[in-house]
Formats: sequence, structure tokens, C-alpha cells
Amino acid sequence: MKSDFMMQSKLPDVGTTIFTVMSALANEQNAINLSQGFPNFPIDTVLKDFVKKALDEEQVQYAPMPGRLDLRIAIAQKLELQHAKIFNPETEITVTAGATEAIYSIIAAVVSKGDEVLMFDPAYDCYDPSVRLNGGIPVHLKLKFPDFKIDWNEVKDKINSKTKLIMVNNPHNPAGSVWDESDLKALEDICNKYPHLLVLSDEVYEHIQFDNNHQSVLKSDLLRSRSFVTYSFGKTFHVTGWKIGYCIAPAELTVEMRKVHQFNVFCVNNTMQAALADYLIGSDSWRGIADFYNDKKALFMNGMKQSKFKPLKCEGTYFCLYDFSEISSLPDVEFAKWMTIEHKVASIPVSVFYEDKTDNKVVRFCFAKTDDMLINAIDRLCKI
Repeated sequence: MKSDFMMQSKLPDVGTTIFTVMSALANEQNAINLSQGFPNFPIDTVLKDFVKKALDEEQVQYAPMPGRLDLRIAIAQKLELQHAKIFNPETEITVTAGATEAIYSIIAAVVSKGDEVLMFDPAYDCYDPSVRLNGGIPVHLKLKFPDFKIDWNEVKDKINSKTKLIMVNNPHNPAGSVWDESDLKALEDICNKYPHLLVLSDEVYEHIQFDNNHQSVLKSDLLRSRSFVTYSFGKTFHVTGWKIGYCIAPAELTVEMRKVHQFNVFCVNNTMQAALADYLIGSDSWRGIADFYNDKKALFMNGMKQSKFKPLKCEGTYFCLYDFSEISSLPDVEFAKWMTIEHKVASIPVSVFYEDKTDNKVVRFCFAKTDDMLINAIDRLCKI
């Protein structure tokens, strides 16, 4: 029987994410998957043992809505070690179902119909839809190619009385660029000038930065007072499938974010929270992550010197960008699919991260893989 019901989509121009598309194609073609950003190597056996301990202790029921207090205390201790600042685990830290849930809950809490939200392309693909679903107006600015830096004068020109939120990402996915102190200062100056402006800082790759120190907005007392900052245990400890992250925000902002969080997911996996609390307490296991990935980056990028791909600068994250313009004139989406089918290496075309699908003939490779997988991929890519 034919139904007369007509579904009006809230996101009519959104289809299946490119990550799902390329991973499915990689599986279909038995290709090496350097597209979706997940590690394929074992996690720390100590962390595994803490998971087993949590199960033995029957830590399997609902966790508290804001997150287990022992984990929030461990996060506060970690932040104090990093930034020499005190954070209240009860009122300023919320454990979330990954950074993506945190980002959505933050946007839903603060963005109302007609509010403008500044974001920078190439932008991670959850930003824009989350704003539109909550009645906001995404305002896309482009990072300056090929270094992917913010033009802060352009930002100043775009801010007006309707601008509610500015979304920043450092280190940046997919560009691999990072901030320096001048970027923090520029954002401070803007927040000084516009007291109504809030900041959402996506810092999930905080520990994967290869030069200089990570310039978190938490370093600035002014920015800290106006910002939501999101993090990911998945990125730091190679457990992306756990989907556990956290949000740092001042108490008054945390109250509003938690109002959405409690009806979005209510709480996060208790067993894994217990394991992470044990793993973090009294530990600085996160300190060696940058060196670990720097070795992976060096292996991949040194091997790729023999290829026809041209590298762009990679300052952070476990992704690197390559210009393929000397190889093909195909649009980047078609090139990425062709390379997966014909040469059995999957990547992500960068145009999908732009609102207007800007195609600079660049693809993104993930090097969070075992050395043998990277060497195999390099061999295939160098034959193109």
C-alpha cells in the first residue's frame, strides 16, 4: 500500500559520511584502509587489565550522568599537570560519548534559531549539521591554503551581533595545522571586543602535536571563562571504538551543556570509565603519544618521498595531506575512489570538508597504523 506520508528532511543535502563510504569501499576492494581515522594496533595491556578489573568488580550499571567522579577527578589531575590550573571535577568536567556527542550537546545548549556560528573549512563534518539541526546559521570561513592558517582579520569582519559561537579545532583535522601563541592572542582580542561571543574548541588531538607546545584555549584565563573545550580518550589511548571523551567548561556553561547531555545519552559506558579512571590516576601515560606518532609520521612521509604525491605540512594529528595534481586531473572524490579500486589504498578526499566542495586536488591519509601496513601502502602508492 502506498503511503501519502511525506518526510521532510531536516538535512536534505546530507548523505552517508565519506568515512563510511570509503571504509566500505576499502572492505569491498580488500584495500589498505588509510581513510577512516582509527588505529589498527593493540592498546596498552595495562589499560586492558583495568577493563578486566572493572568487569570483575561488576562496574556494568549506569554511570552518573556527568561521568564517574573518580574519572573526573583523574581528568582534573591530568589538566593540572598539563596547564598548572585547577579544574573543579564536579562542576567543570563532563564525561561524554565521544567528542562528537559533546560538540552536539554544546551546540544544542547554546545555539538558538538565527544565531550565527563561525567555523573554518576544511571543517570536521559534524560541525555544520549540528548547527543547522538547532536552528543556527553556519558561517564558513576558509583556512588559508596550503598552510591552513586562520585569517583573524577576516574573522573580525564576519562577527556581528548575531554571532553566538566560534568553533575552532587545534590540532586541526583534516589539515594537520596547529596554533601558535599569536592565534590564542588573536582569539583573546576578539573575545575582549565581543563579550557575547562563546568559543567551542575541539582539541581531541591535543597530544599529537609534533613541534612546540599545544596552544589550548585553557592556557588563557579569559578564553577559559568563555569556552567549551572537547577532548577524546579514543584519540589519545587508541580506543576510538569506546567513544568516550569529555568537555571542560565553566560551571555556568557546564550546567547548560549537561541539560542537553542528560537527554542525549544520559551517561557513558561505566565499565570503560572505571578502567580509564584507574589508568589515568597517578599516571602520565599520555605524555609519550606525540613521539609515538611522530615515528609513524616519519616512516610514512619518508617512504612517500619516492612517490609522485606532494606532501603538505603536517604539524599535528595522525593524518597527513598529499597533493595529487601531478598524477591526475580527476576530482578528488573520484581520484580517491579510483585509487582504492585500482591501487588498493583508501584515503579521504579533502573537498568533502568544505561547504562549497573546494577541490585543491588533495587527499588525506591516516598513519595511525602498524608499520607493516604503512610500508605496504607506501609500496603501492609509489607505483602510481
